[in-house]
Amino acid sequence: MNVYLRSAAVAAAAGLLVSGPAMSAAKAKNPADDRAAAYAALAKLPDWNEGVWQIDWRSLFGPGGRSEPPSLTPEYAAKLKAFQDSQTRGENVQSENANCVPPGVPQIMTMPYPIEFLFTPGRVTIAIETDSQVRRIYTDGTKLPDDPDLTFNGESVGHWEGDTLVAETVGFDPRTQIAPGVGHSDQMRITERFHQVGPDKLDIATTITDPKVLTKPWTVTRPYVRYRDWRIQEYVCQQNNRDYADEKGRAGIILDNATPPTPAPALAN
Repeated sequence: MNVYLRSAAVAAAAGLLVSGPAMSAAKAKNPADDRAAAYAALAKLPDWNEGVWQIDWRSLFGPGGRSEPPSLTPEYAAKLKAFQDSQTRGENVQSENANCVPPGVPQIMTMPYPIEFLFTPGRVTIAIETDSQVRRIYTDGTKLPDDPDLTFNGESVGHWEGDTLVAETVGFDPRTQIAPGVGHSDQMRITERFHQVGPDKLDIATTITDPKVLTKPWTVTRPYVRYRDWRIQEYVCQQNNRDYADEKGRAGIILDNATPPTPAPALAN
């Protein structure tokens, strides 16, 4: 048998081996089928992706709407007291958000602008109108990083407990705050439970743990309402922005691009 015929015979034999059970199994597993099943599974999730949601300010300011303040360690209680004292001097009345720095988690979830849920296989995406921010909660079994990059919205993973989405978030930029005047340490961890309580009502229970800042975990449940005919709008903070805060958090107004910022009138004590 010459070299060509010998090679052809070997190739044919190899083809017979490949065309056996292994090839049958390979043909049976079609990636397109997996994708189709993953998208079909989304239909079993709650219908939060219809319309947009906004925090229900009427409930927050109604009876029982105010939550208990966080219980702070002595160090951070003193920092909050100093922050509040500075406000009587007209300082720290504006956050860095006035200078277009995003508030980050958890504060961004309490802004007076809508949010939108997007469901895709292995991920829940929250599009937030405030500063055109986006949060990604991975539900594909991804683990939280041991050494996360510090970002405004942190790193989030989640899972479903029935119709409740449970999200865990770590890795926050030092400029984000638990609440106005209350910073956080590198040990802050946030757990959110998203649960629909009515056709157009959603509760988000947020539990913050930070042993350096809080004497005990702080949980706040905030109600959201759905607006089915609303859409998320573009929010570019720098566009025609006239608001600003100086290095001491004092409010100011930018009259035009050619003049320096003008301090706002001092607040009355």
